[in-house]
Amino acid sequence: MSLQVGAPAPDFTLKTLTSEGLQDVSLSEAQGKEHTVLLFFPAAFTGVCTQQLCDATGGIQAYKSMNARVLGISADTPFAQAAWAEKESISIPLLSDYQKEVIDAYGVTLDDLAGLGKGSKRAAVVVDKEGMIRHIEITAPTDMPSVEAVHAALAQLQ
Repeated sequence: MSLQVGAPAPDFTLKTLTSEGLQDVSLSEAQGKEHTVLLFFPAAFTGVCTQQLCDATGGIQAYKSMNARVLGISADTPFAQAAWAEKESISIPLLSDYQKEVIDAYGVTLDDLAGLGKGSKRAAVVVDKEGMIRHIEITAPTDMPSVEAVHAALAQLQ
């Protein structure tokens, strides 16, 4: 399935591990309040993924100033994501799509991740506060989505 700009974003509820234990995070909980940037990434503890999520953490104030939250999504377990976030000081929520349902719904499925089977492509998706997709960029696992394009999409929503 390939989603298009202007289409409704598929809603989801995924797990994240916080200091209070496993918590649910839904796309729809931001509806009517703030925009959401979804950063899909292949795997925790890898070089490009670390750079992508550390860059997002470092630039979080720019996203907040555009009324947007940032969520990272991979098929890693929430326990691996939490260990990686702690090691690398990643402060944005990392959501576990362990069942790979959300990556399928968003059309960012990588058929074979380094010989390990199905995983996530790297992608950036901007969802406005009404739940509509306003920007999609899907890249190869080794390539970073354009932060400038994400910021430009958010700026158009202001």
